[in-house]
Amino acid sequence: MGDPFSYQGKRVVVTGAASGVGAALVELLDELGAAHVTAIDRDTPAGPTHRFIEADLSTEAGVEAAAAAVDGPVHVLFANAGVAATQPTRTVLSVNFLATRRLSQRLAARMTAGAAIVLTSSMAGTGWPSHRDDLLKLMAIDDWDESLAWFDGHPELTADPYGLSKECGQLYTLYASRTLGRSGIRITGACPNPISTPLLADFRATMTDELLDWAVRQGHQGRPATAREVAQVLAFLGSDAAAYLNGVNIPVDAGMQAALLTDQTD
Repeated sequence: MGDPFSYQGKRVVVTGAASGVGAALVELLDELGAAHVTAIDRDTPAGPTHRFIEADLSTEAGVEAAAAAVDGPVHVLFANAGVAATQPTRTVLSVNFLATRRLSQRLAARMTAGAAIVLTSSMAGTGWPSHRDDLLKLMAIDDWDESLAWFDGHPELTADPYGLSKECGQLYTLYASRTLGRSGIRITGACPNPISTPLLADFRATMTDELLDWAVRQGHQGRPATAREVAQVLAFLGSDAAAYLNGVNIPVDAGMQAALLTDQTD
């Protein structure tokens, strides 16, 4: 048997590939021998990609155009693009959730058994169980505009658009896993704590230094994750080494959630 961590012979798609975790992931996939990497972003990536598709993932038309532009089979989709709450609420919800869902749906049609979809989620989305019943209704709405209307009708949830978008992403990983799994396609998510990327400044502006510094202190490392550390988890989830993982969200938080769940931190 070959190396289950290798990407040799695999064609992958990475959204948000121009910076942060996406840029680190593109570099790592090249090291792992990926046969073809398609990058989807607003900005041109500097890393080793084979094709770049410029796209605005905040609009339905932009997502559909990006999906249509992807050529050949797809073995792994890394739905990594995301924006902070410094952007308008609808933009945050569209890029962080609706685009991820629509692109997953469109590219799943190009995938065969053994393929994988990997979402870059966040520990900010761990509150989804308290909104489960409402969010399951959203999961059943496929139309883009109807989904936005649903968000508009739930101001109590959209008060924290970034957290809500990541709750939707975490729940979508669970919700879609059964249907996709029956076609032999896995879907998983990685949920990082704060990451040392350029986007961290935006999170500090919207979440406050106090909250982010607290989250960092709860992990055993006592520092934000690096983009490379998160990219390594994503690459594992998309590889054959994770072939029996489906419908799970993996905390990438240096133990913060473990401390919370066992009452070892405030």
